[in-house]
Amino acid sequence: MEAESPYQRVQRQLGEMISQAKAGDQLPTEPQLSLQLGVSRSTLREAMRSFETQGLLIRRQGSGTFVANTRDVFDAGLEVLESLESIAKRLGMDISMGGLTVEHIASDNSLALSMNLPDESDLVWISRVISKRDQPIAFLEDILPGDILSAEELQNGFTGSVLDLLIHRGYPLLDHSSTEIKVIPAPDRVARALDIQRGEGLLMFEADLIAQDGRVIDHSYSYFLPGCFRFHVNRRIGNNKK
Repeated sequence: MEAESPYQRVQRQLGEMISQAKAGDQLPTEPQLSLQLGVSRSTLREAMRSFETQGLLIRRQGSGTFVANTRDVFDAGLEVLESLESIAKRLGMDISMGGLTVEHIASDNSLALSMNLPDESDLVWISRVISKRDQPIAFLEDILPGDILSAEELQNGFTGSVLDLLIHRGYPLLDHSSTEIKVIPAPDRVARALDIQRGEGLLMFEADLIAQDGRVIDHSYSYFLPGCFRFHVNRRIGNNKK
């Protein structure tokens, strides 16, 4: 049998350590782990990064690295557009919103093109953190034309979901959402909001919410901690003709 490389060995040892730990347990510090496992810190970081990408470890800035709770996760299909609040209610989970920021901005060329608006159009930028048991799990940003939502609607009873607010209000009439899904390294502002280190892998949904008249009424970015979410989709088989 071929001998394990230092990276393979530390991956195996970390995997065993994670499997024996409880959700929320804190791992030893990098210097301690490096000494304990007999590997360089660069090799250790590379191995730990793979477990972070899988959602098995969560690194919190200034606090350390923790074993993720892979049992108590948001488990949802993607066939129907739902808010995190709706999913949480269905799964019996309690979530909360914090860090709400509402800004008026002018659209740049990219946003204007994406939302089919004139340059320098008035937009409302809404950002907030969604937490479960006081731990951040998602960071949401919505960019809407300035005439879609009023300041009062975002101050009186807004709990985090622009989608739910628009559905309950009843206008404009919504038609569908177009979404791109990818894994990205956490940008500075998102890392700070989620209390993680910059560059950690995040699942990101970039979406356009389309009204029945064809207007893009919401361009959104949703950043999810991988260990807290499990998304799936049912697909039929293509070209399955006899």
